Amino acid sequence: MSDLAWVPQSCTLPTEERPLRVAEWDALFAERLTSLSRPQPLHLRLDLAGGEGVEDRVRDLVERESGCCSFFTFTTIPGKDLIRLDISVDQVHEAVLDALTARTAAAREQR
Repeated sequence: MSDLAWVPQSCTLPTEERPLRVAEWDALFAERLTSLSRPQPLHLRLDLAGGEGVEDRVRDLVERESGCCSFFTFTTIPGKDLIRLDISVDQVHEAVLDALTARTAAAREQR
């Protein structure tokens, strides 16, 4: 899914930086995603394999993403061998979460 048309107008990240950010998320998902689920329509749950520097990497991405896309709510829960990342949105942005879910699953399939 290389098309960035799903990125909502409310995202304040400069357009030229969007492909780079998406590539960062794609790399994280391709390298570390162990499971994903949608416990609720507005909630995506990702489990990422832990390792040296992974938690800092996730927290850095979450912080930067929160700065440009304030409609996301991220919760990072570190564990012994994995990091759980919960991502929630409001009803208006459900389609964005749908696209993120599809993109995450696709990145995982590329392993």
